[in-house]
Amino acid sequence: MMSTKTILARILFLIYLAAIAFLCFMHVDKIPDIQKTIFGIPTDKIAHFIMFLPFPILTYLAYDHVTNKAWSAILFSLLTFLVGAAIAAGTEYVQGLLPYRSRDIADLKADLLALFISTVAVFLVDIFNLKKRS
Repeated sequence: MMSTKTILARILFLIYLAAIAFLCFMHVDKIPDIQKTIFGIPTDKIAHFIMFLPFPILTYLAYDHVTNKAWSAILFSLLTFLVGAAIAAGTEYVQGLLPYRSRDIADLKADLLALFISTVAVFLVDIFNLKKRS
């Protein structure tokens, strides 16, 4: 039987995925004008980075019980990154099919950078927790 924490984490994960879909596929003309760059970095790339940074964290919280050995932590991290990358690539692909959006490889790079950084951080936390449990 799943714990309340796991159920809530999975619900939060589903809400997060719905928010990603909404943000990636909504009409951009509904967004008010914002600053074009922040510290010289295009604002939309920062938004993409921020959108995908929580993916590994929420995945870990929703499926933490999977990792109980170092090799499973490695496998879980790799699968988390690959699934996140597939979602990021899929959203960019679909955006290219929509008449009101466009495909941008730089957006995908921002998504992948966020996924990589967050996956490494989650992996390190998972390994630390494994060592603490043994």
